Amino acid sequence: MEKDRLAAFSDGVIAIIITIMVLELRPPHEPTWAALQALAPVFLSYVLSFIYIAIYWNNHHHMLYAAKAVNGAILWANMALLFCLSLVPFTTAWLGESGGAKLPTAVYGASLILPAFAYLALQTLLVRADGPDSPIARAVAIGNDWKGKLSPALYGLGIVLAFFAPQISWALYVAVALIWLVPDTRIERVIDEKR
Repeated sequence: MEKDRLAAFSDGVIAIIITIMVLELRPPHEPTWAALQALAPVFLSYVLSFIYIAIYWNNHHHMLYAAKAVNGAILWANMALLFCLSLVPFTTAWLGESGGAKLPTAVYGASLILPAFAYLALQTLLVRADGPDSPIARAVAIGNDWKGKLSPALYGLGIVLAFFAPQISWALYVAVALIWLVPDTRIERVIDEKR
């Protein structure tokens, strides 16, 4: 399979994931500020999840651009990533509707850490397929990725803290999103070299 087909398929699934999330947004029943304010947790959880999905899409796009080819293992790893991302709308809705209660906050954190591990597996398989001297291997330099190491630690801490101080968990989840807002500059450099 060509990597462009994999990218197109992934783009479609990610678009559906975002569509499902936005369909969970319901307007308030009353035309008042209080009614709108009551929906703030739902809206804020949607915004954070949208940012996360956008970050994955952006980095996935760049990573596939830097890769040469895909194989069967890569296809399955990509499906695992998409599956993990497809859980985000459910956990987003539960987190928002619960107002950020303890268990939904922990489950939301789990839905954030799962795609991180799936992305790492996909990245590892792409590097293995292209070889240790390939552009993607140079770009991702697995092991030299401070964001990739810090993120799961913050997610894990957020999951544990959700049962004691959910607000700190939310802050950690936001912090990880902020860390990743700038696309992976290592891959950006390789893309610039390819051009």
